[in-house]
Amino acid sequence: MKRALRTTLVAVAAAGALSGCSLMPISVNDLPLPGGADVGDNPYEVTVQFSNVLNLVQQSAVKVNDVTVGRVTGVSLPKNGWRASVTVLVHGDVRLPADSYAYLRQSSLLGEKYIELAPPPKSTTGQTAGGRLVDGATIPAQRTNRNPEVEEVLGALSMLLNGGGLNQMKTITTELNKAFNGNEAEIKSMLQQIGKLTGSLDANRKNITAALDGVNRLSATLAAQRTQISTVLEDLGPGLKVLEEQRGALVRMLQSLDRLSGVAVDTINRSRDDMIADLKAMEPTLRRLADAGADLPNALQVALTYPFTDAVLPAIKGDYLNVYLKITAPNDTVIIPPVKRTTGSGSSGSGGRPTPQHDDDPLPLPLPSATGPEGGRS
Repeated sequence: MKRALRTTLVAVAAAGALSGCSLMPISVNDLPLPGGADVGDNPYEVTVQFSNVLNLVQQSAVKVNDVTVGRVTGVSLPKNGWRASVTVLVHGDVRLPADSYAYLRQSSLLGEKYIELAPPPKSTTGQTAGGRLVDGATIPAQRTNRNPEVEEVLGALSMLLNGGGLNQMKTITTELNKAFNGNEAEIKSMLQQIGKLTGSLDANRKNITAALDGVNRLSATLAAQRTQISTVLEDLGPGLKVLEEQRGALVRMLQSLDRLSGVAVDTINRSRDDMIADLKAMEPTLRRLADAGADLPNALQVALTYPFTDAVLPAIKGDYLNVYLKITAPNDTVIIPPVKRTTGSGSSGSGGRPTPQHDDDPLPLPLPSATGPEGGRS
């Protein structure tokens, strides 16, 4: 009786345990793993995204400069995502820049996987303008990487060995031996020339860099003026069409210019001696003009104001000026005396009447003597 009761209780307990397991399913992956690095009393959590985490597991080490500073607490794949999300705990005393990198490493050839945190390649102080890596930060997949696996290396080596790589290397080596045999001097000279070229390029790397920068600026300018260049290229077609239509006229114009140049050259060749003689004859005059320097413009300026130059004007008081002229006639000038007034007989005009002389009549001007064609006086 007691044995039957004990069996019944065991069966009920087993059934209850089984029913409890069915209500709360538990898998091995849900069980926490023991061990892991010490992260102190105030750690901070960081999420790292990897394109491929290989066989990284929980409690794997997190290192900085080969020193363990944390551990992996979770590896998961987000819903509708293609990149693994790894959660790590880092010791609170570890200071890392906000733009830190994460690398998936392996401790040895067949060792365990771990995550290495490192500052950016160009950072030397560990501090950047972005601040520190804090709790809840995320390192994106662009700043993560991994080392090649042993399997990948062996697979590539097998492809090299089995895929004909060695045979190709043998062919290449044989052809190189044939090419080098008997041409050692030429090959040595070629290597020396390559060395000189490399040295020259190294010596002029600043100029090369400046030239590349100039090309870069030119490219930027062309890119900024892309609309104008496109307009020019579009308008260039009609212009070329017009030139094509006027090609005959352009050819005739060029032929006429060729004939004109021939005539001009012939004219210059024919008149070369006379032109040289004229230039030699003009040399003294031009030399005197050059020697005059600034005196010639000053003299021309005074000539335009003759007889009252600019220096005379300040001496004139008032708005008019009296001028006395003394005129001397040439020696052979004939002075005609004034005609006297006639009251009686005299030269008669029409009707026999004398012609009176008025006081307001102008006197005749003295006329100089003139010599005729035969040398006589007229």
